[in-house]
Amino acid sequence: MTADSTLRVLVLVAHPDDAEVRAGGLASIYRELGHTVRIVAVTDGGAGHHIQSREEVVARRRLEAEAACAVIGSECEVWDNPDGELQPTLEFRSQVIREIRRFQPDLVLTHRPEDYHPDHRALGETVRDASYMVTVPRVCPDTPHLRKDPVVAYVWDEFTRPTELRCDVVVDITDKVGTIARMLACHESQLFEWLPYNWRIEEEVPEGKQERVAWARGLYEKRAGSNTERYRERLIETYGPERGAQIRFAEIYEISEYASPLTEEERRRLFPFVPCATP
Repeated sequence: MTADSTLRVLVLVAHPDDAEVRAGGLASIYRELGHTVRIVAVTDGGAGHHIQSREEVVARRRLEAEAACAVIGSECEVWDNPDGELQPTLEFRSQVIREIRRFQPDLVLTHRPEDYHPDHRALGETVRDASYMVTVPRVCPDTPHLRKDPVVAYVWDEFTRPTELRCDVVVDITDKVGTIARMLACHESQLFEWLPYNWRIEEEVPEGKQERVAWARGLYEKRAGSNTERYRERLIETYGPERGAQIRFAEIYEISEYASPLTEEERRRLFPFVPCATP
């Protein structure tokens, strides 16, 4: 692979562990192909615990995020914005603009502006508002502007109000579920402590390391399998009747119309492993 053919993929998510749940399969594919993947959690994750202090949780989650990214060899960063308090302010928009300009991604993955979590919504709205502004020289003039927007894709979610996720790109990630489970299991404070408490299933959490990885995989497969079935027709259309009917797990992406369009040329360049991806 030449330097000119290496893609730069920026995964902008609200919290440490969001990337693994929403885009861990695609991130794994890109890394296996030798592309550069940078995962940025834009909040510190400090609200994600029922016992430990915010300061203790922030320290743990940074280490957990780094460990998860190390599984696939991606870049990792966790910002200092307080978890649960994110707002689509001008200050935050400037932070996002500078990040996109510095990294110069070909593709940005982020949350939709419609989501259950206010931090997800704030980030989705901010990326949408930053998309054109990354090309404007007088905005954030301390960071060189881009001549062209990257393609921006929204990661999958289950929500239907006010609008359901539009399936523009569907990616078979069935053989990446084991990797996703190992990444998720790195987020011990979340997957084995806070979320079981929040979901009222603390008694189900196993003790052993391998057992916990298997448990993480089971949780992921249940959620991802249900979401995959919602888009079975598109899987068949994209991968053909035989393979499309057999795919167990897929990630769904909606292309933002506020950034660069996903032309057929860009589709082939960014998603060469997805056949017949025309909607």
